[in-house]
Amino acid sequence: MVREIVFDTETTGLSPEEGDRLVEIGAVELINHMPTGVTFHQYINPEREVPEEAFKVHGLSYDYLKNFPTFKEIAKDWMDFVGDDGILVAHNASFDIKFINYQLGALSYPTYPWERVIDTLEIARKKFPGARVNLDALCKRFGVDNTSRTLHGALLDAQLLAEVYLELLGGQEPSMSLDTAQASVHHDEAVDFSKLNKKFREPRNFPLSEEDLAAHEAFVAAKLGGGASVWKS
Repeated sequence: MVREIVFDTETTGLSPEEGDRLVEIGAVELINHMPTGVTFHQYINPEREVPEEAFKVHGLSYDYLKNFPTFKEIAKDWMDFVGDDGILVAHNASFDIKFINYQLGALSYPTYPWERVIDTLEIARKKFPGARVNLDALCKRFGVDNTSRTLHGALLDAQLLAEVYLELLGGQEPSMSLDTAQASVHHDEAVDFSKLNKKFREPRNFPLSEEDLAAHEAFVAAKLGGGASVWKS
């Protein structure tokens, strides 16, 4: 089983080393590249003012965010959600991982190694060299509806990215997944077809008319050598 956590963050700026902090984390769970419906979403009190530039991006003010828990208070919940086996998937992942690891490290929590991270921006650049590969551009390319994305929001962006990620992998659709209640059939196994719940119909007979038979005999005689044909010898 492959468990992936597609996530996005919003922050007060670009540099955690200079005091910028996380203000929102949103994530969706995929199992074997299929969404499970399980999500994580948390607004975070950054314990500092939100610059105007950041407010224009995500619309989250400090007056609003100060009512939510700090990262210290939600860090364990986030780590429990990701778990020991979760692979982290993000767009421009180095930015999001930089912030999460910085704030985890400040609390003496273990950080996430790059080996557990998939960067969809890197995948998109390799797949579409020279093209615009931001999230909006990829949504447009793959026909993913992002009309509700008027501001950056971590959970909405994670949900959109999950759809884009599946398209980047080849366009897997949940509707194409196998019913887990049905047994898998392998080529090297004996199959009891009576248990596959297939509908069988009685064979129907379509007899040829005398006119059809005569036309067939004439065609064989004229085009295929008549009585000299190999299948008649």
